[in-house]
Amino acid sequence: MTSTIKVNTVQDTDGNNIINENANTITIGASGDTIAIPAGANATLGGAGSTITIPAGSTITNSGTAVNFGATGSASWSTTVKTGDFTAVAGEGYFVDTSSAGGPVTASLPAGSAGAVVAFKDYAGSFDTNKLIIAPNGSDKIGGAAVSKQIATEGIAVTLIFIDSTQGWLVTDDGLQTSVGALSYSVDFLVIAGGGSGGETIGGGGGAGGYRESTQTILPGSGTITVTIGDGGAATSSGRNPGVDSSISGGGITTITSAGGGGGGVAGSANAQDGGSGGGNSYGGGSAGSGNTPNTTPSQGNNGGEGVSNNTAGAGGGAGAVGGDASSTVGGAGGAGSSSSITGSSVQRAGGGGGGVRSGSYTQGPGGPGGGGNGRGAGGGLPATSGSANTGGGGGGAGYSGSSGTSGAGGKGVVILSMPDADYTGTTSGSPTVATGVSGKTVLTFNSTGSYTP
Repeated sequence: MTSTIKVNTVQDTDGNNIINENANTITIGASGDTIAIPAGANATLGGAGSTITIPAGSTITNSGTAVNFGATGSASWSTTVKTGDFTAVAGEGYFVDTSSAGGPVTASLPAGSAGAVVAFKDYAGSFDTNKLIIAPNGSDKIGGAAVSKQIATEGIAVTLIFIDSTQGWLVTDDGLQTSVGALSYSVDFLVIAGGGSGGETIGGGGGAGGYRESTQTILPGSGTITVTIGDGGAATSSGRNPGVDSSISGGGITTITSAGGGGGGVAGSANAQDGGSGGGNSYGGGSAGSGNTPNTTPSQGNNGGEGVSNNTAGAGGGAGAVGGDASSTVGGAGGAGSSSSITGSSVQRAGGGGGGVRSGSYTQGPGGPGGGGNGRGAGGGLPATSGSANTGGGGGGAGYSGSSGTSGAGGKGVVILSMPDADYTGTTSGSPTVATGVSGKTVLTFNSTGSYTP
């Protein structure tokens, strides 16, 4: 049961009115008078819709923690420096030290309500190297888009106010919405096409698949990146087969296409094929295949080598070197591949296929370092071998006839992506091999067609 005491006036010991019923006021009288609220107690001034007025010349002194006083335009700054991911509270400002975090720090915004304010300041001048990521709550927007943004300007302070569901959180104090920029990050790409097969009948070695590297900026929300892996040219005892292109496209990036390797030449009847790297020629008036076809810039491979007389064939070009010309007794050596450390250690890929030879006292051409297949040996020697899978290596050239006249197949291509661990979304298709913590990066190796969504 609640007791009620009704009075018109309550005075302090100095005779000053504290409660005056006629004026509907509570008044603090003489200088130094206080209203004391016991420790642990709660007090509410006014009800819903009430207005509390602080007269001109008055001062409010805060010796504790003020919460939500800034919710109509300015923030109350917390003096506890943030050094890791945190969730912001409406009305508060935060000093954020990303230098000690070893990477980006994420500030999750509170649910947006009109007039809510949050603010952030670069405590250590490190936002340019370790950015501050601003993550919206649910479907709330930041500058009109329901995606995370970043603050990446050294020393900056930014205040955000939630205005409505159309624009969401907008920058005020800094003045430029671009200060809270698109959440971008750099990704390294290695794109290798399928290698060409060797040629049949004293066949030239197959050219390696085109080899291209790139570093691009990705914007999350720009769509899915499609990864296409090209097959190697199939082994054959009738002609030769080029490799198939590999590519990455979509997601707001510049498309990268690496051309399939050219097939090796066939004795007395056909030139070697052009491709990412060109196939090696046999003999009979033909010519070696050209690399960098159809693209000449940037470089993605090298030319094939030439055959000699009726006995030895040239080798396929590799990503790092031209295919070797044959000598009168030895097939050409496959062009060397190129090395990349995108997976954390140096690996050579896209070597050209070695040239085949006629039966007798001739020596097969070796495949190029980086997955190139060996050419067919003389007589009952070793068969032509295929380029190594997922290196884009060229297949070895065939021998003279029968089973020895079958070439090696080209190696299937590969596409590899490398990005900061903190930015990897985990959204993939095609079952790529995923390695995290590779010098702070996540590496995706696609051995078959798939996708990655930033």
